[in-house]
Amino acid sequence: MNPFERASKAGAELVEQLGGGFDATVVLGSGWAEVAEGLGSVTGEVAAEAITGFHPPSVPGHGGTLQAVTVGDRRVLVLAGRVHLYEGHPPADVVHGVRAAVAAGCGTVVLTNAAGSLNPELEVGQPVLISDHINLTGQSPLSGPAPPDGYAIRFTDLTDLYSARIRDAVRQVDPSVGEGVYAGLVGPHFETPAEISMLARMGADLVGMSTVLEAIAVRHVGVEVAGVSLVTNAAAGMGGALDHQEVLHAGQAALSRVTDVLSTVIRVL
Repeated sequence: MNPFERASKAGAELVEQLGGGFDATVVLGSGWAEVAEGLGSVTGEVAAEAITGFHPPSVPGHGGTLQAVTVGDRRVLVLAGRVHLYEGHPPADVVHGVRAAVAAGCGTVVLTNAAGSLNPELEVGQPVLISDHINLTGQSPLSGPAPPDGYAIRFTDLTDLYSARIRDAVRQVDPSVGEGVYAGLVGPHFETPAEISMLARMGADLVGMSTVLEAIAVRHVGVEVAGVSLVTNAAAGMGGALDHQEVLHAGQAALSRVTDVLSTVIRVL
């Protein structure tokens, strides 16, 4: 099935299973799995693999559910089933969740992730708004067959990819939230100190293994994008040894803080 047609089918299934009227969707990254419980009232839930095109995640720290959550006066679709290039999935599968969410009616997509910090001013446990990204995956969700009729051409302008409106509104509410450029790599290994030095020279403040392809796919269909990274470690060569458990522990320790920031993002949409 064409990836766009598959996403449309999945969007219809999401509305059937969880109801419609979504204002936004939130994609939860590593260490963010428990955030949905603190955001608001969960009014519906379905296993990711029950919806066309979704795969159960294989990475510790990623849930496998799709939830309808009421946050204040907002109705939010929370995707806790992200998959990655390094799991062997093609770009179309990596971005399927956000395409399906847009097809279900979500008008804004909020992408979250765990990230290493290349910037000493962005400390472990700090939520950071993504202002721009550097896609070093060598992939694009718009490669392959051209989008079908009814969709924009594949040559998408990414000049204002991450919403300045949302970033400005969040920082007016909480000036302590950081802001920076996210470098997206394939992984799953962590980077070498030499690679981190290169990324810093390129202008990156954060580094991780997700988000960039999803952001491109969302922008292509004309929907507003916001990105929030949780700094879970200092990047290679800037701190101690790295391991995935450290990422998860940092997410757990910062659970209350990132829940508050994500709630703020949703309120200002």
